Amino acid sequence: MFLRSIRLRHSNSSLPNAYPYSIPAIRNIKELVFDSSVTFFCGENGSGKSTLLEAIAYQCGFNTAGGSRSNFYDADASQSDLGEHLQLSWFPKTSSGFFFRAESFFQFASHIDEQAKMHPSALESYGGKSLHHQSHGESFLSLFTNRFGSGNAIYLLDEPEAALSPQRQLSLIRIIHDLTREGEAQFIIATHSPILLGYPNASIRLFGGGEIVETEYERTEHYQLTKYFLDHREKLLAEIFKDEE
Repeated sequence: MFLRSIRLRHSNSSLPNAYPYSIPAIRNIKELVFDSSVTFFCGENGSGKSTLLEAIAYQCGFNTAGGSRSNFYDADASQSDLGEHLQLSWFPKTSSGFFFRAESFFQFASHIDEQAKMHPSALESYGGKSLHHQSHGESFLSLFTNRFGSGNAIYLLDEPEAALSPQRQLSLIRIIHDLTREGEAQFIIATHSPILLGYPNASIRLFGGGEIVETEYERTEHYQLTKYFLDHREKLLAEIFKDEE
């Protein structure tokens, strides 16, 4: 691991009241310690997991629209006000890595195409083919397979499952395994996927109730609701549609 912990530079009472500090789980951060090479952020929409991941990317020097320290392009991305208030503790420090942001992946792919017009070799890190000339899921997996590599690096992924089939989510799990087993990579992933959350020995941080707490896979709503649906599909659907009777 490289990133050991994060904390807010200022006390809770001195923070602005505006978004994103109005998110309880964000405002109440004291110190978040990373003790696993793979950490998942999970929670409901609006709970702050993507906001915190983006702030970490900002402090790493990555483009907050997606990319590494060397990707410079304009896109609709937050200025990450939270990033200004975040302090990261490293051991050892690494400047290598990548911030994957599903929401702005289209703009990132366009940026790579623009680079390739001047430097055709730019596509080599993405499978040798324009990301726009692949299906959505293929382009995601192509980036994970070709852009992520050996060497000390931190990878921040925001909802990487957005365009991946269940089978390709399993492929991503294998990529994560291959890169972390030698201790040369660290992943922090914001996700809703019960498949990805099942990665062995990962640390799962739940955003909810005004705090960020570590939890077990089987205690996440993602696991419980998915399992209940698979075990009791007809019953659950009947409950959802009962007002139509």
